[in-house]
Amino acid sequence: MTSSRTGGQILVDQLLVHGVQQLFCVPGESFLAVLDALYDASITVSVCRQEGGAAMMAEAQGKLTGRPGICFVTRGPGATNAAAGVHIAHQDSTPLLLFVGQVAREALGREAFQELDYSAVFGSMAKWVVQIDDARRLPELVSRAFHVATSGRPGPVVIALPEDMLREAASVADALPYTVTEIHPGAAQLTELQERLANAQRPVVILGGSRWSDAAVQQFTRFAEAFSLPVFCSFRRQMLFSANHACYAGDLGLGANQRLLARIRQSDLILLLGGRMSEVPSQGYELLGIPAPQQDLVHVHADANELGKLYRAAQSIQATPRAFAQAVCTLRPKAPVAWAAATIDAHEDYLRWSDPAPIRIPGPLQMGEVMQHLRATLPADTIFCNGAGNFATWVHRFWPFTSYASQLAPTSGSMGYGLPAGVGAKRLWPQREVVVFAGDGDFMMHGQEFATAVQYDLAIIVVLLDNAMFGTIRMHQERNYPGRVSATQLKNPDFCGYAKVFGGHGERVTTTEEFAPALARARASGKPAILHCLLDAQAITPTSTLDGIRGAALAAAR
Repeated sequence: MTSSRTGGQILVDQLLVHGVQQLFCVPGESFLAVLDALYDASITVSVCRQEGGAAMMAEAQGKLTGRPGICFVTRGPGATNAAAGVHIAHQDSTPLLLFVGQVAREALGREAFQELDYSAVFGSMAKWVVQIDDARRLPELVSRAFHVATSGRPGPVVIALPEDMLREAASVADALPYTVTEIHPGAAQLTELQERLANAQRPVVILGGSRWSDAAVQQFTRFAEAFSLPVFCSFRRQMLFSANHACYAGDLGLGANQRLLARIRQSDLILLLGGRMSEVPSQGYELLGIPAPQQDLVHVHADANELGKLYRAAQSIQATPRAFAQAVCTLRPKAPVAWAAATIDAHEDYLRWSDPAPIRIPGPLQMGEVMQHLRATLPADTIFCNGAGNFATWVHRFWPFTSYASQLAPTSGSMGYGLPAGVGAKRLWPQREVVVFAGDGDFMMHGQEFATAVQYDLAIIVVLLDNAMFGTIRMHQERNYPGRVSATQLKNPDFCGYAKVFGGHGERVTTTEEFAPALARARASGKPAILHCLLDAQAITPTSTLDGIRGAALAAAR
């Protein structure tokens, strides 16, 4: 006979059934019954400073593990604060469960204190939004939430919890643990793919999306190696293929190498695995024709709704990256391939493009040399995290990602993501080294989560690049309205002192020579650390200056 439990206890028991070991929250009176049930539970709870940061931490764990990240927030402003994390999970195809407190059922529809219609608020950015009004249905609906978040194209699910339902007692059996279904390609589809490769002269591969694993990355690497295929990674998905491999040809990010883009345009067969070729990797939807690409396109995706959504593929295969990689890893070409030399050239192009040694920027702090030092010093499996801004180019272009689950960066372009993501990663794998790259404007979006890192003794290192402006917007401003600087300048605090008053380690870095010893002291401190790196305002990107951008814009306007 099933014993009676409160809704809060039933909910926490379902989390345990489904294998949840950690969750993130900002506490609220709307889910006190859940907090009480967590008191005795074997779930590690991380208390965060703002709901957006909590949701991003949970999303980061979902991105690293493929299991849903778990976040609890309170109703109204707590939920809307968390929306940025939900949007990241949506555009990045990350499994995430956001549990939101709700007003009591008897008050619904009266615009009660902090009441929101969560279906209306999150309907366009979540895979599913549900309100659980009956405690007896908690096992059923929480189980469904886990399945929805991880199936097809993964994404966020929002679950609203009326506070009186959580206090309500009920007798109900627990659900069974959720399972993830892999979708395998058919034998005929693999035969057709092999025939297409045999007939191709200039094939390329583009990897993206989620539902990967370390084993899948290794299996697909063996397939690419056997066919000498040039492999490109989609925007902020560089951990899907080792940069050191002879088949790696670079990433389709912002400011991509023009030689890389030319290779894709000139290809006659594109194998797109796991990704959607959305706006950034498709270079503003111009790299491939819509709806009909000029090249033969083989699109492999776990979600049937993504096949044919933008691009009419010559061959569509519904399969998860894990299952597809397992299926193709034993395929071998029937004859020597015609493009082996081109693949070697593509990798050499990448090596030249990603070499930080020749890069020189205005000012006494040379980021090219900083990146050289990081490459020589940090472990290869260091987890790099960043939010949005020109500063991220230093990581994406010049750090060689060689390990799966080593990159946390929002394809949605959300500012403020890096620090919470770093907290989530270090909370998950405290033995891994975690480095956060942040801009000054980017860091201040969720800089309060540095206190969370201090609270849990998470020795992350924040490399904070300070140019006293919203640099990306300033760059576009100079291109479109040269010399008319408006709403992009910043007056920043002493970020070194900021780290210290929170209880962390702080260093101020103004020259190239100061960086290496500052990094060594930060790593030795055993504390969360901020390296406050002051950049010359002219160094807006690794290869351009504000004056140069402005001058070009003025010349073009004449």
